[in-house]
Amino acid sequence: MNDFDDRFLTRNGLAARQLAVLLLNHEPDTRLPRVRDFAEELGCGNGTIQAALQLLEDSGAIETTARGHLGTFLVRSDRSVLWRLSGLGTLLAAMPLPYSRRYEGLATGLRSAFEEAGAPFAITFMRGAGARTAALLEGKVDLVVLSRFAADQLIAEHPVELVADLGPATYVGAHGMLLRHGVDLDSPGLRVAVDHTSEDLRMLVERVFAGRKDIEWLEVSYMQLRDLFARNEVDATVWNLDEVQDRLGLGVDVLPLGDEVTRELSLRNSRAAVIGRTDGAKALAAVRDSLDLSLVTRLQSEVLRGERVPSY
Repeated sequence: MNDFDDRFLTRNGLAARQLAVLLLNHEPDTRLPRVRDFAEELGCGNGTIQAALQLLEDSGAIETTARGHLGTFLVRSDRSVLWRLSGLGTLLAAMPLPYSRRYEGLATGLRSAFEEAGAPFAITFMRGAGARTAALLEGKVDLVVLSRFAADQLIAEHPVELVADLGPATYVGAHGMLLRHGVDLDSPGLRVAVDHTSEDLRMLVERVFAGRKDIEWLEVSYMQLRDLFARNEVDATVWNLDEVQDRLGLGVDVLPLGDEVTRELSLRNSRAAVIGRTDGAKALAAVRDSLDLSLVTRLQSEVLRGERVPSY
């Protein structure tokens, strides 16, 4: 190790690493807590805190200035250096497979926003909100991207919390009913495809066909839809139109969804949400307030319009 790293393995250095976590939540030109307040929070002496602050200054992570009776103010901070010293590591987010431009744009925007906030960020892609949620609860990933509808359900049932809501049409552009050409929607014995790995779409398709006792439900993967429709093995389903665009051929008609309840559910499904574990609050708190959500949506829009090459 070099001398710089060795200093952060001392008692003062370990305090500096803990301080780095706290200072990630402070913006430039704001007053810092008193030394004794930091000391009480971290359970160490005032002298240790003073030495730790000096270490952070010497490393280029922060610059402070004393303003007499007003206290000590943070003049400047380098969030990337603070994050590295904090030991919080790389944040790993699980996203849907990037098979649509919308998801590619979302991945591009999220990566840029987290990196601008000073947080090392990586993405892993998993099919199905259930698989992504399991990875989060098992501690395999730090963050999960899914619809706001699914996020609300998870927050109610598990120790997870909302990190960001990115707004309408950031997760899905629109939902629609897919109907095999020539099939009457009211025909008895309609064969309806459902993919239970997507809780959002399961709810939608069951709502659309609620009250129909004659439905033959077929458990399928959305990746099989093109072949199933082509072989006349499926008559209908409800799906994300971003995913099916240019993928189903001429033998499938797309119809709008029906009643207001279904449209409202579809709207909640259209919003991208980012959630994290509640017990990971330290890392989440360090980045949440610094995330520029407008950057995410702007870059996603540029990817959707073909003005930016996806980069994630």
